[in-house]
Amino acid sequence: MNTVTVYSDYVCPFCLLAEQVLSEAIKGRDVPASWRISWRAFELRPEPVPTLRPEDPYLPAIWKAAVYPQARRLGVPIRLPSISPQPRTGKAFELLALAQDRGLDHAYSMRVLSAFFQEDRDIGDPDVLVELAGQAGLDPAEARRALDSGAYAERHREALRHAREDMEITSVPTIVVGDRVFRGTPAMDELVQALDELESGTRTPDRSSPSELPL
Repeated sequence: MNTVTVYSDYVCPFCLLAEQVLSEAIKGRDVPASWRISWRAFELRPEPVPTLRPEDPYLPAIWKAAVYPQARRLGVPIRLPSISPQPRTGKAFELLALAQDRGLDHAYSMRVLSAFFQEDRDIGDPDVLVELAGQAGLDPAEARRALDSGAYAERHREALRHAREDMEITSVPTIVVGDRVFRGTPAMDELVQALDELESGTRTPDRSSPSELPL
């Protein structure tokens, strides 16, 4: 199975939009079921860095200039969440580790992203996360135990270290397709070319897409 890896933060709207492009590109494959989207954690503002507030000028300006126009082009319903300050995503990523073990990281990540950006749900609330995990196919009781015990906390810390130090991730979404690294939402033609290369086993020099506006 061919795997595409997405480094994301669940409070970044471009991660939801980039997934739309990626899914469309994979859907066009001869055997789309042979592809897998794998999600990895990258917190934009880990403790103790303050998170952003939607009532401050910065977020509305970024959304007006970049998020909403791109969402309209892609046909993705999205809105600036009202939760203030924006939730931290460490707990959500602890459950991502559980979802990875169950082969549900794509379903779980999409459920969390849609809950935040389309339903205005607080994805920093453990009760909300357990509910979303259940809707994505995880056992809610297992998800609750994982959060209460911190069973995946160390694994999440290692995931952050890997993203920053080993992969040198600095922004999200960062999408890895074979040897190609796309920073930001990739252009469809470049993404299709990278998928073709991964499928055929050929390689070309790495070319990265420009980063999205920072969030």
